[in-house]
Amino acid sequence: MRRAVSVVGELLVTAGVLTLLFVVWQLHWTDLTSGRAQAATVSSLEQRWERTDPTPTAAPSQQPAEQPADPPVDPVAVPGVGQPFAILHVPRFAADYAVPVVEGTGTEELKDGIGHYTRTVMPGQVGNFAVAGHRVTYGKPFHQVAELRDGDAVVVQTATQWLTYRVRSHEIVRPQQVSVIAPVPDQPGAAPTQAWLTMTACHPMHSARQRYVVHALLESVRDRADGPPDSLAPPAG
Repeated sequence: MRRAVSVVGELLVTAGVLTLLFVVWQLHWTDLTSGRAQAATVSSLEQRWERTDPTPTAAPSQQPAEQPADPPVDPVAVPGVGQPFAILHVPRFAADYAVPVVEGTGTEELKDGIGHYTRTVMPGQVGNFAVAGHRVTYGKPFHQVAELRDGDAVVVQTATQWLTYRVRSHEIVRPQQVSVIAPVPDQPGAAPTQAWLTMTACHPMHSARQRYVVHALLESVRDRADGPPDSLAPPAG
């Protein structure tokens, strides 16, 4: 009996150590490795875009650098699943916050950055450009999503444009409430007339019981060749 109890005790201790190591790996090591990989992807995208930067079609005095989001911007080509195609900047999170956006929201895609829901529109198009990201593990790009405030800028950088969205609302929903990524958020079946961005992440922290959702509306569009928009500046307060 004593021997059996001793063996069981050793097994429990071993299981506890293995569980602790798994937690450390899940919470910290994946952040480190995915964070480095995502930063490398951002650098690669920017270098590729710099080699193919379009030249402005008119001098700044003839054409304003930033234009209202009406009419909608030209469509962006739909990438293949897993392919990075944009960079998300959120000044509220950090002045240097820049995370790649990849096509798809599967497990593998979310390791590589922020995932784009494949059945939603591309950046700047009328409808809902909806994305998902981890709040913990794998670089945790949406760790601070609940800190966003109404009016905060969320800037999407593509090969040709800077698109500035402004936060308009927050909500917490059940995972099954997919209406949050409808073309008109929370209005399934409604015909869209505006360009939205929706950010989704698990809620509460360390749980997948609910989803934290932020909706933002496209405010302005700027040609990438004209340089970054003023909206990239960190918010006051």
